[in-house]
Amino acid sequence: MKYFITVLFVTFVIVACNVQKSKNNKAAENEKIILQFYEYFNKHEWEKMAGMYTEISDFKDPSLGPGIVKQTRQQIIEKYSGLNEMFPDINDEVIQIYPSADNFIIVEFISTGTAPNGSRFELPICTIFTIENGKIAKDFTYYDNFEDSGPE
Repeated sequence: MKYFITVLFVTFVIVACNVQKSKNNKAAENEKIILQFYEYFNKHEWEKMAGMYTEISDFKDPSLGPGIVKQTRQQIIEKYSGLNEMFPDINDEVIQIYPSADNFIIVEFISTGTAPNGSRFELPICTIFTIENGKIAKDFTYYDNFEDSGPE
C-alpha cells in the first residue's frame, strides 16, 4: 500500500509539472503571435496582420460602436488602411504583455501618430486578445474615445 501511494504521488507530481510546462509553452506561443501582430502593425502590413485573425473575428472597439462587432479579414484590412491614411506614421509601442489562462493575452500599449493638420497624438490603449488555434478570434480594445484624446 505504501508503495502504491508513493507511485501515485510521484505520478501526480510529474503530471502537474507537465501541465504547468504545457501552460507556459502555450503562453509563450501566444505571446509570440501577438509580438508578430504588432510588428506587422508597425510596418503597416495590413494584409499580413489581418491574416493573423480567424476568418471572422469578434471586435470590441470604440471606433466600431458599442458592443461586439464581427469583422472579416477584408474589413480589418480596410479599417487599418483607412486609419493609416489618416495617420501615415501610426505606431504602437508595447508597454507590457500579460498572458492569461491558455487563450488570452492582454496588451498595454501606446499608439502614436501625426494627424493631417500636423498635430501629434499619444493614446494609451489596452487590448484583450483571444487566441484560438494560433489565430486571433477576439480583439477587445479599450481606450479613451474623447475627441481630444486621439484617433476615433
